[in-house]
Amino acid sequence: MPEIVEITVYRLHELSDDAREKARAWYREGAFDHDWHEFVFEDFRQIAEILGIRLKTRPVQLHGGGTRGKPCIWFSGFWSQGDGACFEGRYEYAKSASVAIRAHAPRDGELHRIADALKAVQRRNFYRLYADIGHRGRYHHEGSMEIVVRRDSPVWQDMTADAEDCVAEALRDLARWLYRQLEREYEFQTSDGQVDEAIAVNEYTFTETGRRFG
Repeated sequence: MPEIVEITVYRLHELSDDAREKARAWYREGAFDHDWHEFVFEDFRQIAEILGIRLKTRPVQLHGGGTRGKPCIWFSGFWSQGDGACFEGRYEYAKSASVAIRAHAPRDGELHRIADALKAVQRRNFYRLYADIGHRGRYHHEGSMEIVVRRDSPVWQDMTADAEDCVAEALRDLARWLYRQLEREYEFQTSDGQVDEAIAVNEYTFTETGRRFG
């Protein structure tokens, strides 16, 4: 026979400290089943374009049918050895990249340094270097990127001795930079302040011990 049971529920701010931490843990556990990193990915796509990198894309199914191209950007994180980020695409010289990257990210010295390093090695090779960037293995970090550097020369002139290492290292540094942005975004979105705000906006309620109600 059905029974009516009364239970008192609480908003987050009404809980004890221990119960509040339990409520936050519940939210964090299920809060990242969406593409929380899309803003970081979109910014990286623009930065890559500025530097002369055309990211490879893969088809993704849309809810209404059809597909769209999603950039081949991969990452894993943020607590295990071997975590990191990588990307696939093709790099070619982009004129005025050093100027454009400073306009896009005026305070980011690491991006400025990467753009300048690519410009310097291109200058030594008459701006004819290009690189194919792929991914190998099951890990996703800068070391899993397979980078093949070549020089487009009508007279078959070889690239300088340092060219391959300089281009590859700059592209790997860019992957390291991307990982740091993802890590910062994750830490921001999982901070107590952001979690508390999300719980309040969604009007979640909890039992006295911090267990989600309903």
